Amino acid sequence: MKDIITAGKTALGIEFGSTRVKAVLIDENCLPVASGSFEWENKLVDGYWTYSLDLIHEALRTCFKNLKADVKEKYGCALTTTGAIGISGMMHGYLAFDEKGQLLVPFRTWRNTTTAEAAEKLTKELDFNIPQRWTSAHIYQAILSKEKHVSSVRYVTTLAGYIHYMLTGVNAVGIGEASGIFPIDSEKNCYDEKMAAKFDELTAKEGFSYKLTDIVPSVLVAGDNAGYLTEKGALLLDESGEFKAGVPFAPCEGDAGTGMTATNSVREKTGNISAGTSVFAMIVLEKMLSKVYPEIDMVTTPTGKPVAMVHCNNCTSDINAWATLLHEFAGILGVDTKKGKIFDLIYEMSQQGENDCGGLVSYNYYSGEPVTGLAEGRPLFLRTPDSKLSFADFSRNLLYSAMASLKMGMDLLREEKVELDELYGHGGYYIYPRVGQSITAAALGAPVSVMKTAGEGGPYGMALLALYSIKKNGESLEDFLKVTAFKGAECITVSPEKEETDGFNAYLERYKAGLEAEKAACLVK
Repeated sequence: MKDIITAGKTALGIEFGSTRVKAVLIDENCLPVASGSFEWENKLVDGYWTYSLDLIHEALRTCFKNLKADVKEKYGCALTTTGAIGISGMMHGYLAFDEKGQLLVPFRTWRNTTTAEAAEKLTKELDFNIPQRWTSAHIYQAILSKEKHVSSVRYVTTLAGYIHYMLTGVNAVGIGEASGIFPIDSEKNCYDEKMAAKFDELTAKEGFSYKLTDIVPSVLVAGDNAGYLTEKGALLLDESGEFKAGVPFAPCEGDAGTGMTATNSVREKTGNISAGTSVFAMIVLEKMLSKVYPEIDMVTTPTGKPVAMVHCNNCTSDINAWATLLHEFAGILGVDTKKGKIFDLIYEMSQQGENDCGGLVSYNYYSGEPVTGLAEGRPLFLRTPDSKLSFADFSRNLLYSAMASLKMGMDLLREEKVELDELYGHGGYYIYPRVGQSITAAALGAPVSVMKTAGEGGPYGMALLALYSIKKNGESLEDFLKVTAFKGAECITVSPEKEETDGFNAYLERYKAGLEAEKAACLVK
């Protein structure tokens, strides 16, 4: 392995997730060989969820530094090059720059639900669902709100697009990432020209002089070359100067596209669920949906195929919060235990709870949830006077709550009779064996599989896309993943059990009934 690493016969994926930045290095056989990470959190500043540019740069450098340390410890060699690199990140959001490359307002992440007016108008005018978190919604909202910085905007990008630009000097994104900026024409693999022209008409009426395609990144597809690591980029990545410039880059992608890739879910009638801070299900379609659904986003695979995406802003944050509280309580009692043990106990004990959680219900809304019509969120736990309050039921309730909003969105696809052969799960929700799978299967009424590599998640998917960009040799991404990356891959499949499905459905009825209480709680400031 040392010779392979020093010869650069590897591929590197770095993904900027909501709570963790992670790098995964893979070999030519698509197997992970080293990793590094950096923990971070967004902050609410002046009403917007954001990460500072300084923190973004620190996260990139520290994550890469930790990857180098892992390589050194495992193989006794320095990481000075790789065969290819790819950057991915949480999709959508708004990073606006002036002609000198200066950030005009703090980064507005996908988590913000401040663009309702723009999203509603664009959805109506384009006859295409434009969610609040999409970059085009942020652009249009800033214009509608007549924000002072708008006159200075010269280009707008996403988090992955920004980092890619800083490392390569190329202002372009992969088509999956681009599909979270503006609607895509899957026949031409570019922004939809007719919709873009309509967008330009709308913004011109507000006095904005630039066309959409003048200010957003250009579009590339999986397998394209997306530039090379510059000298300046190499020093941004590795302050020590050991890592060499000149490494080719794959098109940067969003966490939706890397999730599809990491789970071999890029063919029609396949799907995956990425469950972490947020949760989203991606179903690759054989044809477009019959009508516009506000709860369903239309995005694409990294090769441009249409994908129905049910995205929920909230998933595991409330589990994390309760685990932190329980860990603190254990410390007060003098019990020295790792926080990871608390998570294990929550998952383990949930299996002993009642199938309907004994009458308990939680809302895990740390931010707004468009699927249920909430512009803001308030974490909320409810129980009836005669409900059973036990740790087992409470734990199961936390895990059910993480899937409830997703279930409500996925039910709309059933109305469209969307066919689904395979459903794969990945992300932190599925780290504990079988538990998250069984709950997801019960909620969605379909078998859920988790691969051995699922814990590597998006950065592994990005590393695969990076490797594909230099190894494709005319092969489609679908075939590359099937034949090279996942041939003989270890996989665990869990099918829904009737008792658990009935229990989840009973829980969901309470959940829906209590949404008015959640809405009322949002009045508390």
